[in-house]
Amino acid sequence: MGELDSAFVPVKTAESRVQCNLLRDIFGNPFQSINFAFEWRTETAVAVASQMYESRDFSAMPILADALQDAGCDNDDILNHCRDPKGAHVRGCWVVDLLLGKS
Repeated sequence: MGELDSAFVPVKTAESRVQCNLLRDIFGNPFQSINFAFEWRTETAVAVASQMYESRDFSAMPILADALQDAGCDNDDILNHCRDPKGAHVRGCWVVDLLLGKS
């Protein structure tokens, strides 16, 4: 590897991390299915998810986790995804799409 090639390794690694995080946000864990209970689709949870979806501002994901938990959600994958402070969230987030019936 030449000097020029090695200068780009950190950029490629950082970009790969960003892309992997976005894929995890959209698809979740492809090796584990999630049973999303209808009871978790409360008025509050749907309102929070709809607002985030429309505004494309996903800073309320921890609030969504609280609303889901109040509705009886005890799925660690869902709650941890919503509360992950390092998580990247975009339109197409698997939790928001499940809640809004988009997936």
